[in-house]
Amino acid sequence: MPNPTHEADAHILMPAALASDIPALYATENEQDALARIKYFTPDSSWTFYVVEYNPEQRLCFGVVVGFERELGYFSLDELESARGPLGLKIERDLHFEPTPVSQCR
Repeated sequence: MPNPTHEADAHILMPAALASDIPALYATENEQDALARIKYFTPDSSWTFYVVEYNPEQRLCFGVVVGFERELGYFSLDELESARGPLGLKIERDLHFEPTPVSQCR
């Protein structure tokens, strides 16, 4: 049987403890291979989002988006929280993801 606490944690996309460890927007723009610190995914489709930088006031992330293509870009936590996959499932945070260089995010 699934652990309800564990499932609930996966739907908290940006816990305060993680938000404080993510560089501000533009802080890593001169790094050769910045770290993705959080991974979000759609359990019922193939979209994945990797957070590299974050602005808590705007709830705006910069990172890698893997969907139709793999690209760097901005995405809104508000939009991710309201999005649903084809089967109606919410986007989840990968609770086992370890910070990974952007070049390795596929």
